[in-house]
Amino acid sequence: QVQLVESGGGLVQAGGSLRLSCAASGRIFGNYAMAWFRQAPGKEREFVAAINCCGGRIYYADSVKGRFTISRDNAKNTVYLQMNSLKPEDTAVYYCAAVYLRSATMTAEQYPYWGQGTQVTVSS
Repeated sequence: QVQLVESGGGLVQAGGSLRLSCAASGRIFGNYAMAWFRQAPGKEREFVAAINCCGGRIYYADSVKGRFTISRDNAKNTVYLQMNSLKPEDTAVYYCAAVYLRSATMTAEQYPYWGQGTQVTVSS
């Protein structure tokens, strides 16, 4: 079992940057693939980025490629999402998720562990 807590959200102007963090409980963080999803008001939850257990395999949604970077520090039990060149359409609640797999998946249904979410608002 893993407990996840996101932080780092906030209000930023278009073109700005934010860095989200997701702190995980337990001592076996390196056994889990991690991902970020987001959900805007009135819309379905969508995939943002995922990273495998060791950081060697990464996936991004087309909408964030070239702007967002996912990374992890297994020694700190933390996964990050660096968000640059933010756009108003990036506004959403961002959730981190974990699954006991060494490989990354982009399917939300495969992630049994979720954080509470952190709000990101990008103004024009």
